Amino acid sequence: MIDGARHFIGEYQAIIGLVVLALMFVGFVLERFPATVVAILGTCTFLFLGILSGKDLFSVFANPAPVTIGAMFILSGALLRTGTLDAIANRIIARAQRRPKLALAEMFLGVYVASAFLNNTPVVVVMIPIMLKLANALGISAKRLLMPLSFVGILGGTTTLIGTSTNLLVAAVAEENGLDRFGIFTITPVGLVAGVSGILALIFIARRFLPDDAPSQIALSQEHRSFLTEIRIPKGSNLIGRRFGDIPFAKRANVKLVGLKRGASLRRSGLLDEVAEEEDRLVVRLDLSELLSLRANKNIVIGLTAGNDEVRQDDEGIIEAMIAPSHPAIGRRLLEIPFLSMLRVRILGIARFRKTAGPDLPNARVQAIDRILVTGPAEQIEEMYGNPHLYGVGSTSEREFRRNKAPIAIGALVGVILLAAFNVMDIGVAAIIGVGLILLTRCIDADEAWDSIDGNVLVLIFAMLAVGLALENSGSVALVVGELTPLLRDVPPWALVVATYVISVLLTEIVTNNAVAILVTPLAIAIARELGVDPYPLVVAVMFAASASFATPIGYQTNTLVYAAGNYRFVDFFRAGIPLTLAVGAATCVAISLLI
Repeated sequence: MIDGARHFIGEYQAIIGLVVLALMFVGFVLERFPATVVAILGTCTFLFLGILSGKDLFSVFANPAPVTIGAMFILSGALLRTGTLDAIANRIIARAQRRPKLALAEMFLGVYVASAFLNNTPVVVVMIPIMLKLANALGISAKRLLMPLSFVGILGGTTTLIGTSTNLLVAAVAEENGLDRFGIFTITPVGLVAGVSGILALIFIARRFLPDDAPSQIALSQEHRSFLTEIRIPKGSNLIGRRFGDIPFAKRANVKLVGLKRGASLRRSGLLDEVAEEEDRLVVRLDLSELLSLRANKNIVIGLTAGNDEVRQDDEGIIEAMIAPSHPAIGRRLLEIPFLSMLRVRILGIARFRKTAGPDLPNARVQAIDRILVTGPAEQIEEMYGNPHLYGVGSTSEREFRRNKAPIAIGALVGVILLAAFNVMDIGVAAIIGVGLILLTRCIDADEAWDSIDGNVLVLIFAMLAVGLALENSGSVALVVGELTPLLRDVPPWALVVATYVISVLLTEIVTNNAVAILVTPLAIAIARELGVDPYPLVVAVMFAASASFATPIGYQTNTLVYAAGNYRFVDFFRAGIPLTLAVGAATCVAISLLI
């Protein structure tokens, strides 16, 4: 019986391979399981049927594309850690107060350029809260900015080989199939055409098809990460005598001065024009990452103690904790909270969900579920873990910015691009060297570096590479090529480009883009060779179409991110995404036919 089954599989393995692939597509569309799980199950099926051997499976781990993608994730993480992207976003928000339309244009241009050289997913992640603040500053719905943010990030990612993992994957699969290596800027001419046409179409679409209702509750909930704190200007500080508006940290968009305590008075207006004096206390609202960054500033003292200034603001022990409803200090001032007088600790800040505590840090009335940030000697911090009136006591997941390392992180990325662009070394090798440099110089810690890698993406890529190899081994690719070749034999080259693009973009809207890239690329190359035409235009068509997912929120990671943050409806992506897909697709196909 077993021999009979093996004979049947061996005779019909090409058809069986296509059946397994069809079932995987159904799994991708239904989304009962994550795409990664579906891809792994497909790989396991081919292994069980004997179509894919263990040796074949492990051979996919030699593919350089996933390693390169992982290295680029880490390089992007270093730019986040050093505050580079945050600094750019802060400048844009500051300009938006004066010239809002110009600031919007600069911001989207910045997203486009950044997405061309960084993985576009972390760029969008960083920009989502910035967009929410910008929408609030301009008095418009965040829904009119978040969807274009994702679309511009996608367009920027298609401009260079390293802008999106899809481009790197297609290039790697093409090289494995005998094509010459793609350079970083090989596809840039086509990418610029696609980008310009997409942005022009987006301007038209934004006026007619983007939703314009009130900002969503989900989007606004980002504000719960804002902490209230107090900054004291100690004796000998180099800030004394300077305008508060000229102090570097006061210029950042994620820092807001809300009060100045001088003696017994508390001022709330004209703060930026005041000159700092000894023992001034600034009441400030700021992001957690910025609060942690300011701990290293020796010219200020942050936070609140019970009169014991021996507790340094930069003690190694630092935790977040939530005030339980049973806490005896509910309704009392933060200065009177019991553990503050019992332990040698410093409260760095307090956060309240969607509200701002106040009027200042010591006089903020404690409420249930308030979050406090506390630092102190390790042995004092440990005693807080047993406090029954505190929930979720633990180390904060946020990290301070390492702005002094920003030039190194930027230089590492620029070095990778230049080394690959001038063919000094392979981009994967250059990216790994760049990762080594930023780890050595502590631009980012090792644990943060690994956390910046999207494991789901890499596992999906490896699993789909195995599936693609199984389809090739089984003869499924050859079977499809054999059936399509007679139908396409008299089709002109430009029509082949259009057909490849249309098939790829339709699959991308319902299936993850990396899976489409891995499956369609070898198929397009095989068809081109069978017809005796240049395969490069078809490969580039797959590269662009597999990223050009605008019509659904599930076809590309950045769409999914803004879909949740903006509380869009599924149909919102249809209305705005379909016209954009048509405009970008038409321009891209024309550019490929003329330039590649």
